Amino acid sequence: MEEILPTHPPRQHTVVPAGGARALALAAGQTLRVVDLEGQQVGDVFAFVRDDPLEYHSAPHTRAAVGRLFPAVGEAFFTNRRRPMLRLLDDTSRGSHDMLIAACDPARYAGLGASAGHPSCAENLHRALADLNTPITHTPQPINVFMRITVDADGGLRWLLAASRAGDSVSFEALLDCVVVVSACPQDIVGINGPGPTALGLELTSVRKREGRA
Repeated sequence: MEEILPTHPPRQHTVVPAGGARALALAAGQTLRVVDLEGQQVGDVFAFVRDDPLEYHSAPHTRAAVGRLFPAVGEAFFTNRRRPMLRLLDDTSRGSHDMLIAACDPARYAGLGASAGHPSCAENLHRALADLNTPITHTPQPINVFMRITVDADGGLRWLLAASRAGDSVSFEALLDCVVVVSACPQDIVGINGPGPTALGLELTSVRKREGRA
């Protein structure tokens, strides 16, 4: 009896509408691919341990673990309890991502002069988790995929237009059972997205199962 693994596990496809969010439950071993469908669109990615949302992806703990501003392909993202949670499997974009900038929220847009009710990644996160009966009281620092923030020699930050092209993607492997929320950032005042917010694609693979063959 020989055990084999399927070459191409089944895939689940989801579209995150422009300015909206989607939540997905991942089992350890599954992979999630985030695709910039039209180009120059930032995505805020949040991750929580499925059975304990008080443990979540932590940008400062990740930076301490990997010794860089953003993990390289093959490196992990860590939780606030210093456990590896996600692994960066692949990156077909130009490699510009961010873990310095907080998720946009109503106060941020009020400060920018936006009208009341402007959508935000923070609100998207809370709504998406509430739909899964996983309410939270905090908004962790997101993994800002495709977001281009540079640090000058004097420590100054520069907010630049995303350089990702249509079809560029970032892939993560779940190392723990977790819930991941992806928000297609609705920012349309600060120049980080293209002409306007657009949709993102999500592709979730099934866990590879061993099959028996005579």
